[in-house]
Amino acid sequence: MKNKLILFWVIIALTIGAITAIAVKPTKLGLDLVGGSRLVLEANPTNAQVTPDMMSSLQFAIENRVNKLGVSETVVQRSGDKRLVVEIPDVSDLEQAKKFIGETAELDFRRPVIKNGVENWEPTGLTGKDLSKANLSTNSQNGQWVVDLEFNGAGTKKFADLTKQMVGQQMAIFFNGELQSAPVIREPITGGRAQISGGDSGFAYAEAKEMVDLLNAGALPVPAKIVEENTVGPTLGADSIAKSKIAGAIGLGFVMLFMALYYRAPGLIADMALLIYGVLLFALFKLIPVTLTLAGIAGFILSIGMAVDANILIFERTKEELKAGRTLFTAINSGFDRAFTSIFDSNMTTIITCIILYCLGTSIVKGFALTLAIGVMVSMFSAITITKNFMHLIFGTGNLKHPEWFGIKKSEIGEGFQAVETSREKAKFGILD
Repeated sequence: MKNKLILFWVIIALTIGAITAIAVKPTKLGLDLVGGSRLVLEANPTNAQVTPDMMSSLQFAIENRVNKLGVSETVVQRSGDKRLVVEIPDVSDLEQAKKFIGETAELDFRRPVIKNGVENWEPTGLTGKDLSKANLSTNSQNGQWVVDLEFNGAGTKKFADLTKQMVGQQMAIFFNGELQSAPVIREPITGGRAQISGGDSGFAYAEAKEMVDLLNAGALPVPAKIVEENTVGPTLGADSIAKSKIAGAIGLGFVMLFMALYYRAPGLIADMALLIYGVLLFALFKLIPVTLTLAGIAGFILSIGMAVDANILIFERTKEELKAGRTLFTAINSGFDRAFTSIFDSNMTTIITCIILYCLGTSIVKGFALTLAIGVMVSMFSAITITKNFMHLIFGTGNLKHPEWFGIKKSEIGEGFQAVETSREKAKFGILD
C-alpha cells in the first residue's frame, strides 16, 4: 500500500506540474489557425539550367533552414520549374526570416602573405564546407560569447596540416568576407576543433547565435532570391478553434457519461484518469513544443477515444473475472494483466502507422501523426498506471460487497475455488477453476 500511495502522489505532482506548464507556456498554432508569412523563392543558377534534382536539393535545404528558426508545420513546396513557395506560420519578424532563408554563410580560413610590401590574407582552402557543426558557448576566461567549430573528417585533416605548417603565424577566420579573429597558432591542432572569438570586444549574443544558425544551415545548393512576399491570413481561424473546443468538450462529455453509466465505479475512476490524461498530454504538446493545426487537434481528440478503449478492455476483463467468482483484488489485477497484451498490440500498430505517416506524409499529415502517436503513448500510461493505481487505492483488497458498482448483478457471480494469498503475484492467480 505504501508504494501505491507514493505513486498516487507522483501522479498528483505530475498533474500539478502539467497544469502549471499549460498556464505558463504559450500554445503554438499552425498557419491554418493563426496565419503567417508566404515567400516565393526562385532558383537562379549562374551557369547551369535548373533541374528537378537541383530543386529537390534546394527544397530540402530551405526546409532545414526554416526549422532552424524554431518554426514547425512549415509548408515548402514546388511551384513551376524553378520556384519554391514557403509558408511560415505565426512569424513575427518577417525580415529576419527573409534574411535567414536567403543568406548564405561563407566561412573560410586564411593565412598571411606579403605582396608588394603589403600584408594580406590568402585563402587556405579550408572553408565552411569542411565544417561538421557549430555551437554557441562562452569563453571560460572572460565570459564572452564565442562560436565553437567542429570539422568533419576531411576538414579535420586539412586543419591539422595547416596548423602544423603555420606554427607561430596567425590564421585568420573570415565570415561572409569580414575578419572575425586572427589567433596565433601556438602548436598543431589535431582534434578538429576551432573557435571564433569575435576579437577583443567579443560577440553580442544575437550576433553569435545568428552565425551558429547560418553555419549549421549550410550553403544553399543553388543560388535563390525572394521574388514575392506577403502575409497570409488564417484559413480556418478563431472560429474553427472555438468549434474544435466545443466538439472536443462534447465528445469528452459523452465518453465520460457512457463510462460512468455502463461501468459505474470503475467508469468514474476512468473518467478521473481521462481528465489527468488530457492535462498531461496538452502540457506535453506545449513543452515539446508541438505546433497544433486543425489536423493535429483531430489527432489529439482521436487519442482520447483510444485512451478510453484501453479502459474498456480492462473493465470488461475485470467483470469476466468477477463473474467467474474471483475475489475483487484478484479480478482487478487479472483484468489489467490479461488485457495488457491486447492494449499493447493495438497501440503499437497505431504508433507504427503514425511513424510511417510522419516519415512519408506532408507537414499537415505529420502534425496529425505526431499528436496521435504522443497521445497513444500517454494513454497507455494513463490506462495501465493511473487507473490501476486509483482502483487499488479505492477498492484495496476488500470483498465485492456491491457488485452493482461494477455493473454486474449478484446472480451473475459464479462460484470458484479461492486460494488465499497475500502476495500480489500469487493472488492474481489465486482462484482456480
